[in-house]
Amino acid sequence: MHPELRLIEDFMTDRGVLNLPALPRMLYVVRGSITAGRRTVRMGETLYTEETITAHAEETGATLWRWELSDPRQPVARMGSASVYSRDKLAKPLETLPQGDLLWRGDSVAFPPGGCAYLHRHQGPGIRCLIEGTLRIDTNGESHTYGIGDPWFENGAAPVFAQAGERATRFVRVLILPRTLIGKTSIQYVNEEDKDKPKTQQYRVFVDAPLTRPS
Repeated sequence: MHPELRLIEDFMTDRGVLNLPALPRMLYVVRGSITAGRRTVRMGETLYTEETITAHAEETGATLWRWELSDPRQPVARMGSASVYSRDKLAKPLETLPQGDLLWRGDSVAFPPGGCAYLHRHQGPGIRCLIEGTLRIDTNGESHTYGIGDPWFENGAAPVFAQAGERATRFVRVLILPRTLIGKTSIQYVNEEDKDKPKTQQYRVFVDAPLTRPS
C-alpha cells in the first residue's frame, strides 16, 4: 500500500487550537497567524515537523493549508468545532515515490502575467495549490485551468506545461524528492531547446528537510 499525500484546509477563529498527531507535515498560513510553542508563524510563512503540533490562532484567527504524508488507512485529523473547521482539499497515493532516502520540499512558484514553465518533469510527486492568479496546466493530453484555492496533483513522471493567465500568479506546493536534491532544483525540461531559454518562474523555498521514509 502506497503512502498518501494530503492537503487539508483549516479555518480557525481567534480561539482556535489545532492538536495534530505526529506525522510529516507542513502548515502554510494563508491568512492571519498562529503560534506553535515559542514560534509565531505569520501569513505566507510555513511550519514543518514530523512531531506532534499544538497551534493556537492569534487574535485575528487564521486559515491554514496543511500538507501531510500518512498511511491511507489512518484517518485525517479533522477539526469540527465552533473555533476550528477543517475540510479536505485533495489526497493522492504516492505510487511514484522515489527510491532511497527522501526529501520533503515545500516551496512556492511565482509567474509574471503570461509567464510559463516549458514542458518539464519533476523528480518526485507532489500537491500544489494556487494562491494568486490563474494557471493552466497541460499534461497527459488534458488541459485544466486552476483558480485561487484550487489544488492539483502531479506525479512527477508525466510531462507538464504551465501557463499563467493575465495576472501575476503563484502556487504553493509540497514535493517528495530524492534526498540528493537538497538545495538543488528538481525540474527536468523535456525538450533540449527549452533548457537554455530564459525562465520566468521564480521560486521561494520554505522547507528542504530530510524525510523519514514511510514504513
